[in-house]
Amino acid sequence: MSAPAAVLIAGPTASGKSALSLALAERLGGAIVNADSMQVYRDLRVLTARPSAADEALAPHHLYGHVDAAEAMSVARWLDGVRAALSEVRAAGRVPIVVGGTGLYLAALTEGLSSMPDIPQAVRQRWREAQAREPSEALHAALAVRDPAMAARLRPSDPQRIVRALEVIEATGRSLGEWQGEREPPLLPVGPGVAAIVVSPPREILRERIALRFEAMLEECAVDEAVGLLARGLDPALPAMKAIGVAPLSAYAAGRTGRAEAVAEAVRQTRQYAKRQDTWFRHRFAGWQRLAPGEIPDL
Repeated sequence: MSAPAAVLIAGPTASGKSALSLALAERLGGAIVNADSMQVYRDLRVLTARPSAADEALAPHHLYGHVDAAEAMSVARWLDGVRAALSEVRAAGRVPIVVGGTGLYLAALTEGLSSMPDIPQAVRQRWREAQAREPSEALHAALAVRDPAMAARLRPSDPQRIVRALEVIEATGRSLGEWQGEREPPLLPVGPGVAAIVVSPPREILRERIALRFEAMLEECAVDEAVGLLARGLDPALPAMKAIGVAPLSAYAAGRTGRAEAVAEAVRQTRQYAKRQDTWFRHRFAGWQRLAPGEIPDL
């Protein structure tokens, strides 16, 4: 059987995606391309469970740790990086294996990216201030007046997406939903020759894996990594500053909480995030092949 032209691997955090990607890279002569929005950050090797140096020696890795924490990564910028990485991987005669847990990245890669407008800074600032000042239910009510179709699609408890929709309707006079409907062609659509996989552990097994992995992170100096990141004095609104584990471990290092409490909070946040990822993949990538951790597909 001939090798696939590309492999896509999705799954919640700690599900075993990286191990599968390495196994397939060895079998297929592949190169691994990152699709995790936090593993792009140079400052966060441990807390984002980026591949180790030993793992990186086993197969070429692309788009890991190449962005400074002072920068805000975007889907569009990631797609530009993927475009270059795919070209490089194919030129080397290797199979690209795109792996990660950021559903928006994988959806943009396989379905196309919406053409989104630039928002004037004054409009963006006004709605960011409103988000800080008003409850999200009030913002949702304002959106229902201006853009009822988009308001019906968003939960009243989702202030970031609500504010984004308000910015777009004010700046352009068009619904965010209309903009989202105008997509660029996908770089890597799912179809013949593209293996699309979701690693999906049973929930209790995933919960246990998350707890064990976080303890391993502590042994790898995760506390020092969190403290070092905060010491840079970056804008707390930057994506890297919101990485799971940074806040509770920094509080522990500063003596504001105990080790057990910090670990429990980080594990709780990770489990919640994994649950959201799993739900998203089940709905959005329902047609992808589902595997248990450690299971190797016959490609």
